[in-house]
Amino acid sequence: MEKSLEAKQKKRAQWAWYLFDFGNSAYAAVVLLAVYAAYFKQSVVGTAQGSALWGLSLTISMLVVAIISPFLGALADYSGRKKLLLFVMTAISIIFTGLLFFVQKGDILLGMVLFIVAEIGYRSGQVFYNSLLVDIADEDEIAKVSGNGWAFGSIGGIVCLLIVLVLIQTNPGNTTFVRLSMLITAVFFALFAIPTFLYIKEPHRPQKKNGKSLFRVAVERLSKTIKSVMHYKEFLKFMIALLIYNDGIIAALDFAAIIGAVIFGVTTVELIIFVIIVQITNVIGAFVYGILGEKIGLKNALVNSLVVMLISVVGMLFVPNKMGYFIVGSLAGFAMAGVQSLDRTLVSVFAPKNRNAEFYGFFSLAGRTSSIIGPGVMGLAATGLSAWILNFLVKNNLASAADPNAMQVAEKIGHRFALVTLVFFLLVGMMPLLFVNEEEGRKAAKISDEAEA
Repeated sequence: MEKSLEAKQKKRAQWAWYLFDFGNSAYAAVVLLAVYAAYFKQSVVGTAQGSALWGLSLTISMLVVAIISPFLGALADYSGRKKLLLFVMTAISIIFTGLLFFVQKGDILLGMVLFIVAEIGYRSGQVFYNSLLVDIADEDEIAKVSGNGWAFGSIGGIVCLLIVLVLIQTNPGNTTFVRLSMLITAVFFALFAIPTFLYIKEPHRPQKKNGKSLFRVAVERLSKTIKSVMHYKEFLKFMIALLIYNDGIIAALDFAAIIGAVIFGVTTVELIIFVIIVQITNVIGAFVYGILGEKIGLKNALVNSLVVMLISVVGMLFVPNKMGYFIVGSLAGFAMAGVQSLDRTLVSVFAPKNRNAEFYGFFSLAGRTSSIIGPGVMGLAATGLSAWILNFLVKNNLASAADPNAMQVAEKIGHRFALVTLVFFLLVGMMPLLFVNEEEGRKAAKISDEAEA
């Protein structure tokens, strides 16, 4: 009877965890993918410079997250308050996502600042959300639960996008309703985050501080973590790979809407439909790679998903029209689910249990550090190449500098060739991953747990 009750509580906690992903994926779908990115580039800024400013906004937010995440992870381990810290970061993200409603044409600085703060809350919260995985799932079901969370998250993104689609489709050309979608997303995120704070029972395992302040403990623990990671060789190799290939993944995600709008002339409504389709393939990918991770190993499944992602980016270089963009984007959505769900699962099996949040903090540090570079490089490459091509056309008397058609052509070519940067990051990042030994990584974590038991 007691075991049955415990199993029921665990299942309820897992569903609460899934629902948080269901809610926060609406932010990723609407703000990052379908609506706000393109709105900021095309309407708020209105020039090719929008791509560089979008990349800069992402770079700043990722830089802040990269700095604070390991401290937050260490603090969570010592205070035993992962849920509390998750609540704070979630509240920040929700509030500032709602405030994006006030960003209108020409409000470039406001649009950047509000987005940066919302993004910091969203990304920082993931440190604590991911670290709760070991509190709701046994080791033999972690891959499945992680994949399920990703899949349900994608469904949440689809549901919110459908609500936004109806709103924008019934009010074509009215940017007020585009902005209203930010408020809807914030409310959606808030509602589905609630079960996590009600039903997940986080074991309160605060560690001894020996009279030190939490901040000092965090600094010392972070220093110790960086040193001790050198002894977790497989985890270290995994982090090196992540530092590189994650640049391509994050940049592809953050520029998907801009690429569609600039290269293929995709409208806001078409972008929403595109992202809904991508989210559907994302759901399929999460389930497939969750099963594949158990069948062939997490690392091998991750390599497989990166190869598929690479194929989709190369395909985007050559597709001639919107239909091609939709097809290749769908493939990318399938692969991306595998990459991002398997990433966090590998961390959970490589990390000693009593230092789980700390390792996720380090994982976040590596992921956010790489995220600083990828979007920035993509934004600068797209803007720089567009400017170079326009200058070439003007110098050779093929167009005038003020010719809108020439500017549009230059932007299209510049953004398409900027995709080569993503190919580079993905290809180079796969190399160190091939040398990661998953079994050795699991063994090292178990030895550490036994030594500290």
